[in-house]
Amino acid sequence: MEDNKILEAIERYINGQMSADERMYFEQLRKTNSEIDQAVVEHTFFLQQMNRFDSRRKFKSLLNDVHIDLAEKGAIKSPRLQGNAKVIYLFNRYKRVAAIAASIAGITTLAVSIIFSSVAPTREKKEIQELVNTVGQLKNHNIKQDQAINTISSKVNASGVSPAVDYRAGATGFLIDTKGYVITNEHVIENAHEVYVQNTAGKDLKAKVIYTDADRDIAILKITDEKFKAPSSIPYSIKQTNSSIAEPVYTLGFPRNDVVYGEGYLAANTGFKHDTLSCQIAIAANPGNSGGPVLNKKGEVIGILTAKQTTAEGAVFAIKSKYIFDAIRDLENETLKLPTTSNLKGLERQQQVQKIQPFVYMVKVN
Repeated sequence: MEDNKILEAIERYINGQMSADERMYFEQLRKTNSEIDQAVVEHTFFLQQMNRFDSRRKFKSLLNDVHIDLAEKGAIKSPRLQGNAKVIYLFNRYKRVAAIAASIAGITTLAVSIIFSSVAPTREKKEIQELVNTVGQLKNHNIKQDQAINTISSKVNASGVSPAVDYRAGATGFLIDTKGYVITNEHVIENAHEVYVQNTAGKDLKAKVIYTDADRDIAILKITDEKFKAPSSIPYSIKQTNSSIAEPVYTLGFPRNDVVYGEGYLAANTGFKHDTLSCQIAIAANPGNSGGPVLNKKGEVIGILTAKQTTAEGAVFAIKSKYIFDAIRDLENETLKLPTTSNLKGLERQQQVQKIQPFVYMVKVN
């Protein structure tokens, strides 16, 4: 396999662009060829580092732009923008951008060299050096391109691009009022300094905790981010009565970065050790599912997924949905209107899930 084809295959493998058969073949190749396996590991690490670096770079650029904007409007005093210092500051600012771009190009050159060396140890050094020189010749062009991109980065950020949120824990929550109220588990946001919710488009939205009930493991968040666009209505409803045993149910949650669907049935109308606050459902769930909605075939929320019993396979528990109404009544200085009518009745499961997805969020805390 030629070097360029190896690199192309590694990129497609890491990005999940291979078909099932191709992926199976490539994984078998990794098992039998240690050099290929090492190249995949190194390239994966390299891409992760680059993504983290890019997120930090964008966030720092956003902070710089905000500082300049506030100083120019007179909201703050900044020695950076006094007299000739403004020109010097802007020059130094873009000089740093150029240095960053040069660093990226340099890292890329080094990574390509390492990968080629690991997957093709018999390649003559002369040919490898020629490749490195070729990549190096593109560096100046990349620097100019990155400078142009960074010049307009503030405008892009203003249009909705958010810096990546570095979070220590993730779970799930779902909308219960169109004005941006999200319900989740209390244990999810316990001791959190900051809370964000991520929508299905991958955009992080700032939120604040407005209610907690540790006994019932319920927390209510309010999305405060100006980028939040309130929907006209919520498609599902919140059920106020108990459901029947053996009733089919399903969940949506974030045990990983993508929303995950699961289905099962209501196993009992009580929870762990006959707890009457919760019910037991037979369904596959992971820690990131905590706080997610449990729905029946009519598109009614019957509970909030809360915990998994580690001593029994498939034993998962959910806080009964009727206690959401109790939590709303306990709220002070907040007026919420819970959805009481489901628009999902009679729809196929796939159609229901498509309509519900935009209202289910990944909850991030740090």
